Amino acid sequence: MPHMDILGWIVVGLLAGALSNAVVKGGGPRGCLGNVVIGVLGGLLGGWFATQELHMESSHGFVGALVVAFFGAVVVRLILDALEGKSGGGRRGSR
Repeated sequence: MPHMDILGWIVVGLLAGALSNAVVKGGGPRGCLGNVVIGVLGGLLGGWFATQELHMESSHGFVGALVVAFFGAVVVRLILDALEGKSGGGRRGSR
């Protein structure tokens, strides 16, 4: 991953979380803070997968970090969506 300070990773997390929110409807938290958390978790997951499974040493700058975090955030949202669906008392079936 590129060398960024904490503010850079928050921006990447916000963008990746917001983009994943547009792609995956119904999975995980919403809003700025929720998107940042989902995006940062997605960045961690995507970064781990890229380095461990794809043997990539680092992403290529801001855009590469955003792409990796976006795909990770989509996976995190899909996992959260599956967990919400199994709980039975989620937001969808209440009305």
